[in-house]
Amino acid sequence: MQDIAFRAMGCQMRAVVDADTPEAGDALQNVPIWFEIWEQCLSRFRPDSELSRLNAQSGRWVTVSQTLWEVIQTALRAARHTAGLVTPTVLGAMQAIGYTRSFEQMMKSDFVEMTLAVAPPPRLKAWEAIQMNPTQRAVWLPEGTLLDLGGVAKGWCADEAARRLAVYGPALVDAGGDIAIAPAADRAGDFLIGIAAPARDSSDGDALLGMMALSAGGVATSGRDYRRWQIGARTVHHLIDPRTGQPAQTDVLTATAIAPSAAQAEAVAKAALLLGSAAGLTWVESQHDAAALLVCEDSCVVRTDNFPTLQPV
Repeated sequence: MQDIAFRAMGCQMRAVVDADTPEAGDALQNVPIWFEIWEQCLSRFRPDSELSRLNAQSGRWVTVSQTLWEVIQTALRAARHTAGLVTPTVLGAMQAIGYTRSFEQMMKSDFVEMTLAVAPPPRLKAWEAIQMNPTQRAVWLPEGTLLDLGGVAKGWCADEAARRLAVYGPALVDAGGDIAIAPAADRAGDFLIGIAAPARDSSDGDALLGMMALSAGGVATSGRDYRRWQIGARTVHHLIDPRTGQPAQTDVLTATAIAPSAAQAEAVAKAALLLGSAAGLTWVESQHDAAALLVCEDSCVVRTDNFPTLQPV
C-alpha cells in the first residue's frame, strides 16, 4: 500500500492505493498536480480561475472546459436531488457574511470588527434558471448569478482522483474530509474510515466517534463546528440556508453521509444538516442509496437504520 499527503483547496489531502507497483507510485505523485489543475479551474477564491471568469460573465453564454462543465452538472444534480437545499447559487449570501477569501486567509485576519453586508435572500430555485448547452458545452448564468461550487467540487475531485488511481489498485482519496473509495477492476479492498467528532468535543480536533470499513462509494461530513467566525457579537458559519440567505439555524452540528460517490455524500450531508435532525433523518431515510449519522447541538447522536455500526477507536 502506498500513499501521499499534500495540501490543496485549503485542506489537507491524502491519497492511497493498495498496490506496491512503481506505476501506482508514479500515479500517486500526479495526484497533487491533478488537484492544482482542478483548483485553478474551480476555485472562487482565485480571480483568474475559470469559475471566476464565468461568474464575471453572467447574462452571456460562455464555453467552458470539460472539468467545469462536469462539476456544474454535478452541482445541478445535487440541487435537483435536494429540492434546491444544496445549491451553487448562494455565493452572494456567503460574500455578505464575509466569506470572500479562503478560510485559511480569513483566520489570519482580524474579522471581529466586520459588519454584515446586506444581501437579498437567494431564491431557492435560482439554480433552475441556469442554462446548459451540451452541443457547445456552454453555460448561461442569469444576470447577477454567482456560482460557488464548494463542497460539491471537492467531492467531484475526490471521486475523479480515486477513479484514476483505481487503474492500479483499490484507491482512497480524502479531500479534506470528502472521501472517495474506488475498487480496482479485479478486486476491492476495505478501507477503515474514521468518523470525526465535532471539533468542540476535542481540544486537538482529532477525536473520532468510531471507525467503519468501506470498499466503495463516498463519505462526507458537513458541519458548522469549524468554518465559523465572529462578526461583532454574532457567530456566523459558512453553511448558508438558501431559504433565508443566512447561516443555517439548525440543531445539527455535524452530519456524516455515505453515498455512491463523494460528491453525492457531500450533498446528502449538507441537506440533512440544513433540514435539522428530525426532518433531515426522515429525508435521508427516504433515499434508496444513502445513510447518515447526525451529531446534534446537545451532543445527541442519531443515525439512519442503514448506517454501519461504528467500531471503537
